[in-house]
This record gives sequence, C-alpha cells and structure tokens, in this order.
Amino acid sequence: MLVTLIPLFDESMSVRAYSISSQKGNSFLDPSIMSSSAMYDSISNPGFDVINALGVSTLSKGSELFVPITSVSLFSDISEQCDAEHDRLVLVIDNTVEPEFQFVERIMILKEQGYKFAIRGLEVSDFEPYKPILRLMDYVLLNHQKIVISKAKIYFSQVYPRVKLIASDLDSLGMFDSLRIEGGYYLFEGSFYRMPVTKGNTTVSPLKLNYISLLNLVNSEDFELTEAADIIGRDTALIISLLKMVNKVTHSTTEITSIRHAAAMLGQKELKKWITTAITQQLCSDRPSEIMRLSLLRAKFAENISGQFELGVFGPELFLMGLFSVVDLILNKPMDEALALLKVSKNISKALVSHEGPFTDVLDFIQVYEAGDWQEVSRLLLINEMSIDAVYDAYLSSLEWYRDLFHNMEAEEN
Repeated sequence: MLVTLIPLFDESMSVRAYSISSQKGNSFLDPSIMSSSAMYDSISNPGFDVINALGVSTLSKGSELFVPITSVSLFSDISEQCDAEHDRLVLVIDNTVEPEFQFVERIMILKEQGYKFAIRGLEVSDFEPYKPILRLMDYVLLNHQKIVISKAKIYFSQVYPRVKLIASDLDSLGMFDSLRIEGGYYLFEGSFYRMPVTKGNTTVSPLKLNYISLLNLVNSEDFELTEAADIIGRDTALIISLLKMVNKVTHSTTEITSIRHAAAMLGQKELKKWITTAITQQLCSDRPSEIMRLSLLRAKFAENISGQFELGVFGPELFLMGLFSVVDLILNKPMDEALALLKVSKNISKALVSHEGPFTDVLDFIQVYEAGDWQEVSRLLLINEMSIDAVYDAYLSSLEWYRDLFHNMEAEEN
C-alpha cells in the first residue's frame, strides 16, 4: 500500500484541510491498479491507519481530513477503525457508490453520527441521477481536467447552494489564480502546490543566526557541551525548554545550578537530539506549522528508508538532509545561500543545491511520494528494488514519530 497526505488550500494558499491519497500497490507490476479504486475494496481502510498514526491534533487547528471510502468500506464500523473526532473526517465517495437506497440510507446514518461527506469523479451526466446522494453531500470535488467546472459551479450554486465546492487536480498556479478570481470555490487542490508558503529572499534575523550556530556546533564531530550551553544561554525559550527536557529525561533531584550543568546532565547524545528538534521548532516559529511538519516528516522518512537505498549507515545524515530540504523556506533565502549558513556535509549540499550525489535518489523518492505521484513512485520502487511494504511501514513510523514528538513539544510548552 502507498499512502500520503495531500494539502487542500484556500484562496490565500493557506492549508485548510488534507486529503489522503493512496494506491493499492505497484502500478508497473499490476497496471489494473490505475483503473481501480485507490483503496482496497475491503472493510478495512488504510486511510484510517494514517490518521491513527499521525493524530489529528498534530495538524492545523480545525482542519478536516478527506478520506476516500469505497462502496464496501462505507458499511464498515468506521468509529472502530479511527478514533478521530467524527466532525474532523470527511468521507469521500465516488461514482462506485450508486444512488440506490442502501447507499443513501447508510450515508444518512453516518451523517447522523457526525461524519461529513464529499463526492468526487462525477461526470456532468451523473448530476441528475445522483440527486438523492448529492443533497446529502457537504462537499463536491470538481475535477477541472475532466469537466468544465465553471459551468458545474453554476449548476451546484443554484441546485445545491449549501454544498461547498472544491476545485481539484489543478496543474498550474495560473489555473488557480483564474479560479480564485472567478470565485465560488471553498478549497483548492493541485499538483503545483505541495509547499505551504512561497519562497522569499530576505535577511536572516540575529535570533535565527543564533539557532544556526547551535545546529552547526552539534553537527560537528565531538562538540563541546560547554560551547553548546553558552549558545543556549542566549535564548530564554531554549533555556526553559532545556531545563524541562533535563527534568523529564534524568528524573534527577539534583538542583541545576547553570546552563552548562543542565547540558552536562543531559549528555552529548541526548543534547544533540533535543537541539535538532527544538531548533527546528524555533526556526519555524514565524512560519505556518506546515513547514515544521513537512521538515520533520521528511527527515524521519529519509532516515527510515535509508536501508532501502542501501544507505543505512548514512541514516542520521539523511535525517538532516530531509530536515534541511525546506531550509530555504524557513530562512526566506535561496537554497544555496541558506545552506551556506550551515555546516552541512557535501552529500547533503549536493543533493539539495545541485541535485547530485548519493542522497539525490532518496530526496527524489520522498518528494514524489509526498506528492502522491504513484506512477513515478512505482517506477522508483522497481528501479531501486524497494519493498512496498517496507516503504509503507517507514512512512507510518515517521507519522507516529512526529505525533509523539509533537505531543512532547506541547507538554513542554505546558
């Protein structure tokens, strides 16, 4: 199974929801997958595995999750498979769920339980026959690649004014701008948009330079704890976070007398681990939480799949590559200038700046995977002789790691 989260965004290009994209297996080995439902035609739904692994609390506040559901899994016990709040889930059906009594009745039952519904993949000729189902929908996804959605929008605004419209499968920023100006769409989805902010080119604040100095220090061989402690001592937020971490990890009753003392109690290995995640959080503090989520998930996913590329020994370095793959967005500078501020390895720099070196294949795979480009993912799986099950497990493990990390960060703040 291949599965990932795709962002849905509003007119200001802010992420407001997420859609789960999936594919049963490798389309190069089984071409019939491309013409079948994205999910298994079974009671279980792998989309719920993703939600359970990540946890809705780690996503943007109030955001909904659009989960494709088949004519079979529609009749499963959804609350048993997924413990997320019902009103955060939007169950997405397509034209395999026909406008017949048993389907209409089941949708009504689930809506009474608090679930929301969306429908996708309808042709214009389906609009009238699907009236019994359309009147129950909260959202309709209109694919501009298959129908003239401007005309469809007029139809829905007149017949189903309560339904929110989503313009999907947009292939360019120009198409989005055109539809945004036209108005009438609640959300958008498109392959051109996978990053939550637009790149800029501004100066780096002194505080961020302080964070970068700390990252550079701990990424050098056998760094001095006292030097790290002195840099931490320049930032109140980091000091508080460090002291909380020391108390949590060591469970010591010894009074902490200085920042250097706290760093020594944590130890070099644990201090480096804490600094890497804490600094990422601070660097992203003036950016949408999406940037931090993307950065950390890429980092852990890269580390988790390192063995699939026979690069297991480089796991920690690949973690940093994933972490820094959005450093241009974090620092509002071109990638080469952003990395010039960091003492990263040549392998990391080559992959992120010039798209060269042994880490490039891992970076390519992560990017096409998170974009849900399953045909390209299938090709790369074959070329690199990768196990689809191992990749799926690595992705879920990354989500679980981020969920636990996020909850720990919340606990520190409280």
